[in-house]
Amino acid sequence: MTPRHRRLLDHIRAHGDTSVEELAKLLGVTTQTIRRDIRELEDARLLARYHGGVGIPSTVENIDYDRRRVMDTDAKRRIGQMAAAQVEPGRSLIINIGTTTEEVAKALQQHKGIRVVTNNLNVASLLSGSGEVEVIVAGGLVRKRDRGIVGEATIDFMRQFKVDIGIIGVSGIENDGTLLDYDYREVRVTQAIIEQSREVWLVADHTKFGRHALVRLGNIAQIDKFITDLPVPPEALAAFDAAGVEVLVAPAE
Repeated sequence: MTPRHRRLLDHIRAHGDTSVEELAKLLGVTTQTIRRDIRELEDARLLARYHGGVGIPSTVENIDYDRRRVMDTDAKRRIGQMAAAQVEPGRSLIINIGTTTEEVAKALQQHKGIRVVTNNLNVASLLSGSGEVEVIVAGGLVRKRDRGIVGEATIDFMRQFKVDIGIIGVSGIENDGTLLDYDYREVRVTQAIIEQSREVWLVADHTKFGRHALVRLGNIAQIDKFITDLPVPPEALAAFDAAGVEVLVAPAE
């Protein structure tokens, strides 16, 4: 995405449905340019057109995995590297489904003496090639779209473990600290991961703030450490301060 795309999306997430004319004035470009931007972002399912303007997309269906995998890659990479740098040798982890958690897995490939439980076949594939990382893969239903493993068997599997660190991703963070996702089956697995982890680390880039999804996963108060790419927005700071969560910001290079 271009910087203008990001500004456009940030404005809509903060203010809701917005007219083409208002966006053009805000960004200092023509309405034709804004309409072109809107078409590109709508194709990526990052926003939706309504009569007279544009707004946030569906709350019931996530963006395609292949599109998410190439979105904000630099931010996710920095988050993944910072998260991995916090993991000491000899730790046990559970890593769940998500493109940001996969960046954590990439950054963990050189770690020694860690054990990783995961319901993400992409994470398992990334880490299984390292001779110093032991990987345990959950059983259950494999979703073809992203190779995530979900279902009752996955929940039962996760409840066999008590790990040092659970590393999770989410699809949305509301200003009151509510954590959201799209698939209730995935949410139930993530809730089990939270229960079975002595510490819970949330890895998510700034675009997750103000993004709405259908299913409530939990609250920021259940998180011990939040690793992101930009400071927490002012409108969400009260919830984060009340929760006492440690916030780490991965700086741009």
